[in-house]
Amino acid sequence: MTNQTETKRNPSSGRMPVIFAAHGAPILLDDAGWMGELALWAKAMPKPKSILMVSAHWDERPTTLGATRTVPLVYDFSGFPERYYQTKYPAPGAPELAACVRELLRQREISVNHDSERGLDHGAYVPLVAMYQGADVPVLQVSMPGLDAPELFKLGRALAPLRDEGVLIFGSGFLTHNMRFAFRPGTPAWAREFDTWAEGALSHLDVDALVNFQTRAPAAQIALPTWEHYAPVLVAAGAVADERPGTTFPITGWWMDGAFTRRSVQFG
Repeated sequence: MTNQTETKRNPSSGRMPVIFAAHGAPILLDDAGWMGELALWAKAMPKPKSILMVSAHWDERPTTLGATRTVPLVYDFSGFPERYYQTKYPAPGAPELAACVRELLRQREISVNHDSERGLDHGAYVPLVAMYQGADVPVLQVSMPGLDAPELFKLGRALAPLRDEGVLIFGSGFLTHNMRFAFRPGTPAWAREFDTWAEGALSHLDVDALVNFQTRAPAAQIALPTWEHYAPVLVAAGAVADERPGTTFPITGWWMDGAFTRRSVQFG
C-alpha cells in the first residue's frame, strides 16, 4: 500500500497550486536553512508533471518561451566566486507544455515567440535546485511581457488551465527589493509596512490592490524602486483569480539583514 508521503510525491493528477517564491541571489545555494525550507515546501505539495517558470530576470515582449530541451543555464550575474558559475541543473525540456502554452495564449490573443537557446536564469534555477534537487521534472521558462501590471495579470489568467494538467505555475521574485539597503543592520520600517500590506492583499486576493500596488501599497516606491521582482506575483495571482483558493505563506522572514522579505506564497 502506498503511504501518504509517497502519494504526494507522485506526479499530480489533480489541480496543482500556484506559487511565488522569494528566490535570492546565487549565494542562496549556501544558505542551508533557506534551502531546507524550500525543499520542505516542495515535499508538502504534489509533485508536478512539469513546471512553468516565470522569473523576475526575464522580461521580453512579446511573451517568449525558452528552450524546450536541456540547454546550459544563464549565469545572469557578475562578480561572484567561480563556484557559482559551475552550478548545473539539467532539467528535462517540456515541449508538450510549450505547445499547450502557445495554444492557451493564442486563445486569449496574446502574442508569443520562442527562443530555442534560452536557458534557465538564476531566478529560475536557484529555487529549483533546492525544491526539485533531482532535476527530474520538465521545466519551461516563459518571459514576462514587459512591466505592465494588467498584462501580467492577463497572462496568468490565460495560463490557469494548466493547473488541471499537473503543471506547477511558479513565479520567482521578491516582494521587496531595494539593493541600496542590502546588508544594512535591522529591518527598515518601510520593508515591514510593505510586507504587511502584501500579506493582506495576497491573503484576500485583492486584485485591484495587487495590480495597482504603486498607489495602493505603503512605501511602494522605496520597497520596489524598480518592480520586476514583484511582477511574477501578478502572473501567479492571475492564474488563480477565477477560483480564489486559499492563500498560505510557506516561508516568511527577512534576508540581507532585513531589507528583503522572504515571504513566499502558495495559492491553493
